[in-house]
Amino acid sequence: MRRRAGGPTATTSGTDAPPLSADRVRRFRRRLLEWGAGHRRDLPWRRTRDPWRILVSEVMLQQTQVERVVPHYERFVATFASPAECAAARPAEVVRLWSGLGYNRRALNLHRAACSVVNDHAGDLPRGDEELRALAGVGPYTARAVRSLAFGEDVAAVDTNAVRVLARCVRGAPLGATAATRLGDRLVPAGLSWEFNQAMFDLGATVCTGTRPDCASCPLRHQCAWRRDGTVEADPWRSSPSARAQSAFAGSDRQGRGRLLDALRGGGVAALALAGACGWPEDRARAERIAAALVAEGFARWSGGADPVLRLR
Repeated sequence: MRRRAGGPTATTSGTDAPPLSADRVRRFRRRLLEWGAGHRRDLPWRRTRDPWRILVSEVMLQQTQVERVVPHYERFVATFASPAECAAARPAEVVRLWSGLGYNRRALNLHRAACSVVNDHAGDLPRGDEELRALAGVGPYTARAVRSLAFGEDVAAVDTNAVRVLARCVRGAPLGATAATRLGDRLVPAGLSWEFNQAMFDLGATVCTGTRPDCASCPLRHQCAWRRDGTVEADPWRSSPSARAQSAFAGSDRQGRGRLLDALRGGGVAALALAGACGWPEDRARAERIAAALVAEGFARWSGGADPVLRLR
């Protein structure tokens, strides 16, 4: 059972959310919502409460900037306006339409999720957390986002931006995703989860940014633990600052995989042409390994006999 905001809490550890007074909760909510009403970004997925369109936007926004997502989102929902339309298409059509967004596995997951919605839920996205998380590519955050933004449930959708705001303003120290979600749930005002979560997204994306936060413009500056303690040089929202950075893209398997997928979007690729399509004309074995992975993951299939051709499914 979710603890009510302002209720008694135990002393917390370094990864848990701190106790909050009812007065602090009220002030946080009021200042955030007032700011959000005047600074909300006009984004196409904010003009709808359709669960499918909300899901599409959330999947596209995973590890991708808003500006890149907008045109892809508009094309996608114009083509696949419902789970049924997406499920009726071949995976290849969805992957082709995804071109330019990257992280192509998201396209396959969205198609698989659409098929599950049609086959198991009569074409309507389920409302329950467990049922949503059973869909391909839907994790705890995405399920919460759909529950709040589409169905109006009083739950926090705590993305990277929201974790940063909560860690800086409320805790002033690193805050793990689980603790941040609990804290967000305590702060969400009844009946206003959509407004609350959108304001948190925007505040973290435009004001309380990862580098060079604009503290002077922040509506929470007077109650911000990070600012009050004078730790302006640190970035306490990062719960694992020593996490290993992603390896270089140039020359990586990821780069070759992307090149091969782009070639497959334009048509079939013969087995003998795989290495060239990946950008490694002298490394046929590496290209064959990438092709085998695409087949195993459901992106592609082999056709033909003596001279096989790799094609999108």
